[in-house]
Amino acid sequence: MFSKRLLPIVIVFLIAGSLFTFNTSGVANPPDRYELILQQVTDMLEVAHYNPKKVDDEFSKNIFKKYIEALDPDKNIFLAGDIREFKKFETTIDDEMHGEKIQFFYAIDQIYQKRIAELNAQYPSLLLSAFQFTTNEMITLDADKLDFPKSDQVRKEAWRKRIKFLTLERYADLLDARDLLKKTDSLYKSDAELEKEAREKVKKIVTRNFDRMVSKSKQDDRFDLFINVITNYMDPHTTFFPPIEKRSFDEQMSGRFYGIGASLRSDEGGIIRIATIVAGLPAWKSQQIVVGDQVLKVGQANTEPVDLTGFETEEAVKLIRGKKGTEVRITLKKADGTIKIVSMIRDEVVLDETYAKSAVIIENGNKIGYIFLPEFYADWERPNGAKCSQDVAREIIKLKEQQIDGIIIDLRNNGGGSLYDVVQMVGLFIPEGPIVQVKDREGNPTILRDRDKSVLYDGPLAVMVNEFSASASEIFAAAIQDYGRGIVIGSTSTYGKGTVQRNIGLEPNTGLLNKESADIGTVKLTLQKFYRINGGSTQLKGVTPNLILPDQYESLKYREKDNPDALPWDEIQKAIYNKTVPNFDLESVKRRSMERVNAHPAFNAIKASSLLIEKSNEKLYSLELSAYRDEQKKIRDAFKKIDESNKELKPLQVKMLDADEKRLSSDNDKLERRKQWVGYLTKDIYVNETSQIVSDMIKQGVLVKGN
Repeated sequence: MFSKRLLPIVIVFLIAGSLFTFNTSGVANPPDRYELILQQVTDMLEVAHYNPKKVDDEFSKNIFKKYIEALDPDKNIFLAGDIREFKKFETTIDDEMHGEKIQFFYAIDQIYQKRIAELNAQYPSLLLSAFQFTTNEMITLDADKLDFPKSDQVRKEAWRKRIKFLTLERYADLLDARDLLKKTDSLYKSDAELEKEAREKVKKIVTRNFDRMVSKSKQDDRFDLFINVITNYMDPHTTFFPPIEKRSFDEQMSGRFYGIGASLRSDEGGIIRIATIVAGLPAWKSQQIVVGDQVLKVGQANTEPVDLTGFETEEAVKLIRGKKGTEVRITLKKADGTIKIVSMIRDEVVLDETYAKSAVIIENGNKIGYIFLPEFYADWERPNGAKCSQDVAREIIKLKEQQIDGIIIDLRNNGGGSLYDVVQMVGLFIPEGPIVQVKDREGNPTILRDRDKSVLYDGPLAVMVNEFSASASEIFAAAIQDYGRGIVIGSTSTYGKGTVQRNIGLEPNTGLLNKESADIGTVKLTLQKFYRINGGSTQLKGVTPNLILPDQYESLKYREKDNPDALPWDEIQKAIYNKTVPNFDLESVKRRSMERVNAHPAFNAIKASSLLIEKSNEKLYSLELSAYRDEQKKIRDAFKKIDESNKELKPLQVKMLDADEKRLSSDNDKLERRKQWVGYLTKDIYVNETSQIVSDMIKQGVLVKGN
């Protein structure tokens, strides 16, 4: 275990950007490895976390409860007697975190495996006979309203209801599809045939789930889950990554990875197949892989291949990816039933679809530039790696060449990323000044500033956000709002993640910290907290837009404020900055937008559908066919009204940039994807309304200049 005296020194180096690297060979084997990870993570949390909870008996009780919930979220695996037996460990987890022998994890894991084996043998009998959907039976899927079953018989009844509900969902869908056919149609099936088909679908799904738990889920996976229960209890964004998960996180941030150039898909039975092949990359070069091949196993060079039974597609993808120049061996089942092992050397694949891109919208005679940024990516591994602030600057330059009158930055569903790039990106729109304040656990604030006095774009600006816009997206939107530089448009608030994390690797030999990752895992640790330049935190509350549009997902409990372990909101001293004086009247723009939205059939339909979604959060369902179908019809009709309203609207006029069309002309696939993207924009009612808002801003600005 590393010394706590060393940790603050290492953290200082981490924040400064100078990182130590140590030897990471010779990883210990379990159980020593588990104890090493648990103790190192505990020390790291206690000494370096921004706002650590005290690791005591109360902490232990919460971890005890949360880990059982994580293993058995629906309360249909463990029995009530198991929970009573586990109670002896309820106040000992903190002792194990501080160096005592690990007992709780092994005790609960042994019973967990036993219960899964019992259920795996039991569930097939529940699918042998046809279900009757005429009795007035209800099922509650909200675990908070359920108790652990008192006996195996009670548990079996809970599984009967759950499997019946899964069958009912599919049976109702099949009946809906049949309603579109005539009885003389060759595809027309009887009620009994459709019920059997629904049961067969459910059997495939449940079998796949148990295959996953029995064959794929290993003790290491459950221990990783246990550690993440501990880290997430400190706050939702402090996370433990085993090595393969850390690599996947880095790939997402950089927009690059090393693989074979083939995408995967899985059918309803859980069979993983080759979905697409990219020309010029290893899978294509091998001339041995075709679309539709079943992927059975994945091996690294000469190591024992991993059987993919029970694996999700994403997990299989992680096994296929790896370091550039390394060998991956894939076992395939061909269409003719033959088995083939294909060896390939990984090469670079660029996820350019995740990069910034733009288009031009024509609205009321105005040209409005639209920039879509799905994440604040930054590839720091390469001197010329992709960085979103540079890419956005290039898109602005291209848009200015098109002589645009205003710009929209779309950050909807953007989960954040590089803090450095946020500062640079805000700097494209303001002369200079503070962008965000960052405070450490000692209470010391640091102001991150744009020091470049030049402004790339000074015209009308709108920023689109929603409840899934988080972290870096919130900093950007907050800075634009605080400076009065543009209008923020979206749902009632953004996500509310106002904390800063750093990756710190665990070291198996010396107990010292690696720079960012290690062979036994990495902790993404919350070290600091964000504050707007107006002094308020983006934590928990997020950013409230200047203009709020109806959102059908508004009622879903996904935001930071919906997590009981989230850090609180607070505020610090306001930074000194010069606010921009807009050349438009915000209240007038808001009033015109509200008038359009209230008269908009699609937005009114969205309001109605959001109420139904909120009701569905109650998770109480009827197992009687007609009642279930009636409820589903209400939801379907509400969403149908949205679709019908959208069809009646005149499509937005959107065009691809001339420079992009020329650049992509040599790659038909990329050109077609870009055209499809432009096509989607023409039907996006949120982009449509935002473009009209920007058009109003432009009109008012012209009037001001005229005076």
